[in-house]
Amino acid sequence: MTATSGRPAYAVGYLRDVAPVPQVAEYIERIEATMAPFGGEWLVHGSSLVPLEGTWTGALVVIRFPSLEAARQWWDSPAYREIAPLRTDHSDSMVCLVEGVPQGYLAATTAAALRSQLAVAT
Repeated sequence: MTATSGRPAYAVGYLRDVAPVPQVAEYIERIEATMAPFGGEWLVHGSSLVPLEGTWTGALVVIRFPSLEAARQWWDSPAYREIAPLRTDHSDSMVCLVEGVPQGYLAATTAAALRSQLAVAT
């Protein structure tokens, strides 16, 4: 793998209407082997979900990778692409990759940048 930003990245899946079929069990059995070469590790899988806003009718999955590049390489890997239909053919899913914030990130810095942009726009 090439150089990375030093920021972790996450594969986030929201799964609804997962059919209780052997193909889904096979997907779950095989996914860890596809994650390992790219440094993927579970953060959320099969955990209780407590909705606080909106309607949540499914399950949430979160996998951490060392970088966005590593997450993308996992997603595009032949090993993962081979098993993906075991999930997609038997569930309604939304999946995204998202880069995490750098260490020491403060939301106040983002708010200050937004306020600066707003001041220039007026």
